[in-house]
Amino acid sequence: MDPLSEILSLVKIRGYLYNAFAAGGEWSIGFGPHEGIKFYAAAVGACWLSIDGVDAPIRIETGDCLLLPHGRPFRVGSDLALAPVDVRSLRPTGGTGGIVTYQGGGDFLSLGGYFTLAGEQANLLLEMLPPVVHIRAEADKAMLRWTLERMQQEVYAPQPGSFLVAQQLASLLLVQALRLHLADEATVGIGWLFALADKQLGAALAALHAAPAQRWTVQALAACAGMSRTTFAGKFKAAVGQAPLEYLTHWRMRLAADQLLTSHDALAILAPALGYESESAFSTAFKRIMGCSPRHYRERNRRTSRFSGLITPPPLGSSLALS
Repeated sequence: MDPLSEILSLVKIRGYLYNAFAAGGEWSIGFGPHEGIKFYAAAVGACWLSIDGVDAPIRIETGDCLLLPHGRPFRVGSDLALAPVDVRSLRPTGGTGGIVTYQGGGDFLSLGGYFTLAGEQANLLLEMLPPVVHIRAEADKAMLRWTLERMQQEVYAPQPGSFLVAQQLASLLLVQALRLHLADEATVGIGWLFALADKQLGAALAALHAAPAQRWTVQALAACAGMSRTTFAGKFKAAVGQAPLEYLTHWRMRLAADQLLTSHDALAILAPALGYESESAFSTAFKRIMGCSPRHYRERNRRTSRFSGLITPPPLGSSLALS
C-alpha cells in the first residue's frame, strides 16, 4: 500500500454525500463551524466563497471542487455583500433526494458532503491541508467530472443502495482532490503530504511505509531515493519537518496506536512487528511520542470509545448536514 493510502486508512476517513443546494437570483448563505472535512462541488453556475481567516473571497465556477478541512465558518453567495441567511434555517424540499432550494433555484447547484476522521490520528491529514483546497484547472475538473455526475445522479434519483454508493463516491472524490492538490505546482508546505509530490523523497517514503519494522538507516533510505546520504537527510528534513529516522519512529507509533485499539495483540507481539527488540524499548518510544504508556493508551481510548458510541451519519438528503 502506498503512503497516502496507508495514512488515509489509518485516520479511518469515511465520506458521506448529504445534500444538493440550488439557488436563484441574488443570494448569500452562512455556515457555522464544523467538524471533519467538508467538501463541495459546483455542478451548475458560479458563486463566491468567503472563509473566516482567509483574506480574499474565492470565485467558484462550474465544475470546481472544494475541501474545507479546518472547520472554519464560511459564506457562499452570488453577492457576499448581502446579509447571509443562516443555512440552518433552510430545509430540503420534497421529492428530489434532499435538494435544498433557495429562491426557486435555477442559477446555481452544488453537491455537498463531509468526511469524518478517527480521533487522535486525524491531525495526520488535517495539519497538512490549507484552509481550502480549491480544484479549478479545467484538466483537473475533467478528472473529477465522472465522479460528480454519478454523485448528482444519486441525489436526484436515489435508488436502493444510494447511500452506500454516494459514500464511496465521496471517498473517491477526496483521494482525487488530494492527488490534484499534490500535483499543483503552486502547492508548497512542510510535511509528509508535500514530500510525496517529490519523486525522490516519495520513493524513500514508499519504501519506509512498505517495511516500517526494517532496521532502516539514513544511508539505506537515501539509496531508495537515489541520493547521497547528506543531500537526502537535508532535503527530507526540509520537506517533511522531521529527520528521516525521527519520521520513522513517529510513523511506527501511529501504527502501534492503531493496533492497540483495533487488536488484542500483546506488547510482546507488537514490539517486534514494529522493529523493536524488546517490549521495554517499544514502551519507552511509545511514551515519548504519544505521551503515555501503550497500556494506558489502550485502556483510555477503548474506554472512551465504549461510552461515546458510534457516529451515525445522516441519511442522504438529511437537513442535519446543513449545519
